Amino acid sequence: MKPNSAVFGRGFHRAFAKDKLTLGIGVPLESYSGPIPAMQNQMTLIRQVESAGFAVLWCRDVPLYDPSFGDVGQMYDPWAWLGYVAAHTDNIALGTGSIILPLRSSIDVAKSAASIDQLTEGRLIMGVASGDRPVEYAVYKKDFEQRDADFRASMDAIAMATHRPPGWENRHVLQTPRVDLLPKSFANDIPLMVTGNSRQSVDWIAENAAGWLMYPRTIAMQTSVIQQWRDALEQYQQPWKPFAQSLYVDLMADPDTPASPIHLGLRVGRHGLVEHLNALQSIGVNHVFFNLKFSTRPIADVITELQEFVIPVFPAIDG
Repeated sequence: MKPNSAVFGRGFHRAFAKDKLTLGIGVPLESYSGPIPAMQNQMTLIRQVESAGFAVLWCRDVPLYDPSFGDVGQMYDPWAWLGYVAAHTDNIALGTGSIILPLRSSIDVAKSAASIDQLTEGRLIMGVASGDRPVEYAVYKKDFEQRDADFRASMDAIAMATHRPPGWENRHVLQTPRVDLLPKSFANDIPLMVTGNSRQSVDWIAENAAGWLMYPRTIAMQTSVIQQWRDALEQYQQPWKPFAQSLYVDLMADPDTPASPIHLGLRVGRHGLVEHLNALQSIGVNHVFFNLKFSTRPIADVITELQEFVIPVFPAIDG
């Protein structure tokens, strides 16, 4: 199955539309200097995030704590966490950024993803990646050097196992006539978006993924990456597919604070942030998801300011 004929659920359509930029935010919703977040008061803040109108709530998949790497993200198993979050939210899309496919059984990942997608009536956006830490591969007893091929095989297996075409009840896609995977996706397909390159070519990503999740770069560099993306989509006769990126933000109380660089992002006032987001939208970025780890202000105050002054400029897609 190729995603140029895919039908995705409401989470995808809340987040992505051609020539538009929407905003997401990642958990943990807290600032912390060490590797392990406190994960306190998260549901209160997540409800605030949904009320504020963010398009997507993103969570990371960090399987193991590697002290040399330094950050365990939201800490919990992503599927258990998303199930918990789903029960406390109604409309915000739920994204993974990103599930490390080669470390896990593709059937188990497909089962978890389809379950979340069904329970949320199509809110899942599934970022996937190959992983970049040899220590994790050693613990999982997986071949680090084979992760590019394993990634491709896993992504294809998940796409097939969760696909829900008309008459899906009578199809068997697990290479045996006796069993099938249930549940299927809520719509026809789960949007599988590749993070970074995951050791794949841009051409392969364009042909096989629902979209591309990328890291922040300068406007000039990101413009070049997006042009490569558009060229690959055209070459492989694919429809428009979204391009998204992360951005660490330390939002200053003074709205006129000029932008200055921090790790993978900006320290900036809201006027400069809107200017930067407008520039990203103009080059073809369709979604930006904030990480507030380096925030020097209370997270609730930052969300309130974003709700009042920034999200109305880049609203979630209606319907």
